[in-house]
Amino acid sequence: MITDAVAQPGDGWPGDPASPTTPIARRDDDVIRLAGNAPTLEHLDARVSVCSACPRLVEWRERVATEKRAAFRDEPYWGRPVPGWGDPAPAIMIVGLAPAAHGGNRTGRIFTGDRSGDWLFAALHRAGLARLRTSEHAGDGQELYGVRIAAAVRCAPPANKPTPEERDACRPWLARELAFVRPSLRVIVVLGAFGWAALWPALAEAGFELPSRRTAFGHLREATVGDLVVIGSYHPSQQNTFTGKLTEPMLDAVFARAREAAGLPDLPRRTNRIGN
Repeated sequence: MITDAVAQPGDGWPGDPASPTTPIARRDDDVIRLAGNAPTLEHLDARVSVCSACPRLVEWRERVATEKRAAFRDEPYWGRPVPGWGDPAPAIMIVGLAPAAHGGNRTGRIFTGDRSGDWLFAALHRAGLARLRTSEHAGDGQELYGVRIAAAVRCAPPANKPTPEERDACRPWLARELAFVRPSLRVIVVLGAFGWAALWPALAEAGFELPSRRTAFGHLREATVGDLVVIGSYHPSQQNTFTGKLTEPMLDAVFARAREAAGLPDLPRRTNRIGN
């Protein structure tokens, strides 16, 4: 049984990629070194999941895991950085902002257990890219088909706002992840302007040759990086979905375009909606 306020490597948390011997990045230069010499994607995920390089983020994520939200007071919290997950050889990669304090920071899986994830996984399921229309916890049987999900910043930040310094410190993890999946990668879907801005220097660090002129972020806005297509989408945050800035048809259009650009075969579309 998991009893620690913060999940410890080797304590049996579902899907934990780390072990008690996984090296820990405690400073920015450790992140650069440990990301750069990670021999496999699995090693990278493990190292991401124990990173402690940003003191403000470490303090916040662990405080949230200890204090908890009342609705989850009887549940254990992950309380650590959240690695990418999904297909290890994806055609489509989704890049978000950061884990939610009571979503990924609680469940240990990005976009899992929060309202933004409810929208995202329902859309992926309708597009034939996810096995289940919900993603509730790390052992729920969810699978992604040809898709991997990651975040620009791997720890839950206060007020959901990482600092520029925290974004830059976390960049080597994303850059190395992009380098690992590059052989299969055809499309990147970026959720929100923060992720869009964070992606470009990570692509450069991963060895992609960037266009001389950067495309501004916008919903369904596209940019090309060689044979890679980058598609922008409004983030499925509660603010955007409650106000109608992002609707289900708008999000469906993003993944329809992503499937088309990735050259994935057509699959039967699922029509179940959030309210069903």
